[in-house]
Amino acid sequence: MENLFFEPNLQPSFELNREESRHACRALRLQAGHVFWVTDGKGVLAKAKILNVGETCLCEITESKIAAKPKPVHIAAAPVKNMERMEWMTEKCTEMGAEKISFFFSRHSERRKLNMERLEKIAVSAMKQSHQCWLPALRLVSFDEILQSPADEKFIAHLCGEAKPLITAAATHKSHLVLIGPEGDFSPSEVQQAKEHGFVPVSLSQNRLRTETAGVVACCTLQLIRPT
Repeated sequence: MENLFFEPNLQPSFELNREESRHACRALRLQAGHVFWVTDGKGVLAKAKILNVGETCLCEITESKIAAKPKPVHIAAAPVKNMERMEWMTEKCTEMGAEKISFFFSRHSERRKLNMERLEKIAVSAMKQSHQCWLPALRLVSFDEILQSPADEKFIAHLCGEAKPLITAAATHKSHLVLIGPEGDFSPSEVQQAKEHGFVPVSLSQNRLRTETAGVVACCTLQLIRPT
């Protein structure tokens, strides 16, 4: 599979969206009769044939299958001031197969706005580049909402002496949610709130990690401890 295209509204006969059509016809010079792979980001992987080339490509599916669901890994991070770092974290967590990526504003957060449309495009690109068929659910929520998010095991990564390493604290065959704080870490009251909602303090490294690095490390760690 050299190239994977994204079309969220797959049907037996469909029009490839304008952006993907431009890439297929102008960059790759695909024409009527060419066959390509496409996903809807909801698990469907289909082989499709181009029937007609115009402003968009009219296509038909010739075969399809459902890809295995991603491991239930949910990374939730407080955005940092530099938006590019959040974009990088989104890209890398998507490549590693995170099921969900959430953003919430912590008391010490320096950024209070996020371009979710931009992050969605980055996630789509990372999904295609890594040949995956499940687009992670991206959302912007409040701290209270993230505390109530469902998961078998919930962890909060912050700077404290009581934290256990995530790699030993997390169990296999479980769904996991990890909270990652901003540059100034969580406030003591936020840590207490998280504990009251069942979050267990964990450490991700012996070193002090940036927020975006911590998100990627947490995602990678949880992927590695889970059986394939």
